[in-house]
Amino acid sequence: MPTIKIIDSIKIDVYSRDHVPPHVHVLFAEYEELIVIETQDTYQGRLPKVQRKKVICWIEENKDYLLALFKQLNPRL
Repeated sequence: MPTIKIIDSIKIDVYSRDHVPPHVHVLFAEYEELIVIETQDTYQGRLPKVQRKKVICWIEENKDYLLALFKQLNPRL
């Protein structure tokens, strides 16, 4: 599970052998949220508003990179 970005103590991971839809795992303190890369919708969990907003901005700017990385780590999907 490579950490691909850390933003103000917010850790963004992409896991290998994961499931669809393509998503990132975002960890901050005791919070975890799975965010769908294409739509930035919550798949599961939750983050505080301030931290989620920072992550969403970063995902929007890096969507193509994240989708390519997810596909590289999960080639069977």
